[in-house]
Amino acid sequence: MTGNPFATNRAVSRPQLEILERQPAVDSGKPPLLFVHGLGHGAWCWENWLDAAAAAGHPAYAVSLRGHGGSGGSLRGARLGQYVDDVIRAAATLPRRAVLVGHSLGGLVVQKALARYSAYAGVLVAPVPAHPAVASLLAVARRHPLDAARLTFGGSLPLRADYLFTTLDGEEAKRHTDRCGRESALAQYQLLLHRPAAPPRGGAPVLVLATPDDRLVPIRGVRSTATRYGATLREFPGMGHDLMLDVRWEEPLKSMVDWLSTAR
Repeated sequence: MTGNPFATNRAVSRPQLEILERQPAVDSGKPPLLFVHGLGHGAWCWENWLDAAAAAGHPAYAVSLRGHGGSGGSLRGARLGQYVDDVIRAAATLPRRAVLVGHSLGGLVVQKALARYSAYAGVLVAPVPAHPAVASLLAVARRHPLDAARLTFGGSLPLRADYLFTTLDGEEAKRHTDRCGRESALAQYQLLLHRPAAPPRGGAPVLVLATPDDRLVPIRGVRSTATRYGATLREFPGMGHDLMLDVRWEEPLKSMVDWLSTAR
């Protein structure tokens, strides 16, 4: 079902946010999960993991950042710091301290949110690394030079199937890429210029899920980010950047659920 705890849009700085929600059949006290999407995606991209997490006993929520999916607000001028505000505001409405789960750009947003919000844990899924993502720009340039030029001059990165998936059926891949949208030019620039986030508030443990075959975020930067956080790192060879949508999406999801059972 779709929940919407934000019934007001009284200020541009606090736009109405879309929240997708799945609840377990029985509330056993497990921590809620708050999923944060990546560049050009929306809460919709977590549908597989929302259902599976709830089946495993976790209250599961996915937020669309401002200007994405069904959320209010504009992408024009949207900054990473505002995305972090969106995540913290969403987490504050949940019944217990949440596990923040961020993919790609959302993985960087979660890194920054962990420095301000005392989370139960953090999970970074194919995340933009803790350091400036110049290697990602170079990876794009090698595959599609015009896409890299477009990024450099303020255009939104076209989210092609070959960036996101490795084995997904062509029609299914197109269905997902057709749902992707634009990204804030300013937020994209910030990926290349940002400073590492402060350590997680309260010492929240961190899990990193990644693939060495990622065509957008080179694995070297992901591994260094895992080292920075003293995180558990799980790699899934043969999968694409969108671990939560590619054919074997159950594998990283199960790895996360198993890790959470022993994280505290």
